[in-house]
Amino acid sequence: MNISTIILIAPAIIIALGFAFFQYLFKNKNKSRETYIYLALRFLSVFILLLLLINPKITSTTYELQKPNLILAVDDSESIAHLEQADTVQNILEELKSNEIIQERFELIQYNFGNELLNSTTPEFKATQTNISASLEAVKEFSRKKPTAVLLISDGNQSTGRDFRYFKPGNNQEIYPVVVGDTTQYSDLELSQLNVNTYAFLNNRFPVEAFISYSGEEQVDSKFIIRSGENVILSEEISLDSEDNSAVIRAELPASSLGVLSYEAEIIPLENEKNKANNTVQFAVEVIDERSKILLISAAPHPDIGTFKKSIETNKQRQLDIKYLEDDLSNLEEYQLIILYQPASGFTPVFEDLEENNQNYLLVSGTQTNWNFLNRIQDFVKKDFANQLQEIFAVKNPNFNQFQFEETGFSEFPPLEDKFGNISVQNNNFESIYFQEIENLGTSQPLMGIAGEGQNKYAFIFGENIWRWRSNTYLENKSFEKFDNFIGKLVQNITSTQQRERLTIDYNSFYYENEAIKLTANFFDQNYQFDPNADLVIAVEYSEERIESQLVLKHNGYEVDLGNLPAGKYDFKITETGSQIARSGSFEVIAYNIEQQFISANKNAMEALAENSGTQVHYQNQLQQLSNALLSNDKYKPVQKSRQKIVPLIDWYYLLFLLVLILAAEWFFRKYKGLI
Repeated sequence: MNISTIILIAPAIIIALGFAFFQYLFKNKNKSRETYIYLALRFLSVFILLLLLINPKITSTTYELQKPNLILAVDDSESIAHLEQADTVQNILEELKSNEIIQERFELIQYNFGNELLNSTTPEFKATQTNISASLEAVKEFSRKKPTAVLLISDGNQSTGRDFRYFKPGNNQEIYPVVVGDTTQYSDLELSQLNVNTYAFLNNRFPVEAFISYSGEEQVDSKFIIRSGENVILSEEISLDSEDNSAVIRAELPASSLGVLSYEAEIIPLENEKNKANNTVQFAVEVIDERSKILLISAAPHPDIGTFKKSIETNKQRQLDIKYLEDDLSNLEEYQLIILYQPASGFTPVFEDLEENNQNYLLVSGTQTNWNFLNRIQDFVKKDFANQLQEIFAVKNPNFNQFQFEETGFSEFPPLEDKFGNISVQNNNFESIYFQEIENLGTSQPLMGIAGEGQNKYAFIFGENIWRWRSNTYLENKSFEKFDNFIGKLVQNITSTQQRERLTIDYNSFYYENEAIKLTANFFDQNYQFDPNADLVIAVEYSEERIESQLVLKHNGYEVDLGNLPAGKYDFKITETGSQIARSGSFEVIAYNIEQQFISANKNAMEALAENSGTQVHYQNQLQQLSNALLSNDKYKPVQKSRQKIVPLIDWYYLLFLLVLILAAEWFFRKYKGLI
């Protein structure tokens, strides 16, 4: 209370006393005991009223001893019971809780955890999964503002979640791992992951990527091999130890024959290795034939013809022959694709043979094209033309999705030339790759497009002088690669003669209960190039239940995590919503407890966690050392804190109640004496 408030209270006492005096004692000749009672009551009521008007602030200071937290994070999973360490954990808890010095120094808080952190003090060791990382993260979040020591009492075996070895505690936190269970390390080699493409082209090579991990103390030597049947087609020596405990092997295998090729990848097990099931992975690759013979037919020479030959034959799997109308054209069926360059009426036998052989073609029009003939001979496009030339610029169709190609820059290149007129599409399955832009006006008319579907496809380029585009590609990029890749993909799309699976799925025929069930899929465009823009949805049915989920793009593929499903048989269907292409399958979830698969405590992981926290691992027989480490750490000394509380007098509600009580007492007393 400051001096100004005291100065105000003193006059308040005088005023209250003077008011009572003049009312009851001044010129009062009959003074009695009751008079002085009235005087006291009136003095108190007036003084309290004035005191409330002054409203002084009352300051009070309290002191408290703030102890740091000592959190006991107890592994409550079935692996503790499986390793017969339940009694050990209970003994550790009892010894810590009965330590009076620890009790005096710390505020003890116990949490149990399995898949998540639980506010419980009675472990039952029945959790079917262990997520140490998530539990430590939860402790980190709610103890940020107070110095905290975390005793992680666990066997270090984690069955789900992020690797807790790399967990970093907060600035005012330390983690002291307490290991329970047999710490004997059994050496184990594991082929943890294998990445491989689904398709490969004949006489090419396809990549294989293998991830190998090792758990153990001693250095080991082994061999990674890939077999095709009984033949070993790849063999590579590896050497691992406790520090250098992982390896990545990358290789390219030959695709020397057509069809589905089955392989087996294996890391040769150690002599004393107990778990050999994770040493082998089987995989398959479908080899498809991309070799093709292409024929270009023209009525007259043109620079575009040489451009097509150079561009197409950059792929060594393709051969382009050039013939003119006067040449022998009786063997068209030997070719997988026919390029018709500026057709005229002399192409009538060619179109008849193409229709008879059901062959695909690429039609290129230009200034010498006979559109009267074309309007009559085919039913895909019609042109209302005039014998006047027009320049046509390219505008990319952003919705074209039959195959992917990188940005070519065609929209910035010189125009193509064709006869003036409007093109009308007659086929519902026509899709434009590029639209026409004429005199700076964008149109919906196709400049390049593909008609048909499945095995029967027909492509159109409405304009000559495409050689300029190839030249400009070189001027812009110092390479013809972008142009040649685009023409190659266009040719590949319309020379495809076999229906292959565009949607492939990869899953296991069975999963174990409490295991995260993940299915992966790949979706390919019509050129069998991976499509990163697909929309894949999975529907899973079990008994009368139905689960739907979206597949997400991950690591050049699509993946869905269905989580943990109960034991039973499941049917599923994956659908690409845009094309409605779907694949179905089924898998079975087998009753299995992953927590009962551990054969020892994971000492290495607990030591890595202690190193990240700047502490040491302790065992059951080292609890006294642990206590000494905690008690000698200056960070965990109790801190005495003072709290100052300032309360205005008007907030004291009982003082108002006292005022009312005094006034009421005075009134009743005067009433009783007959003075009212």
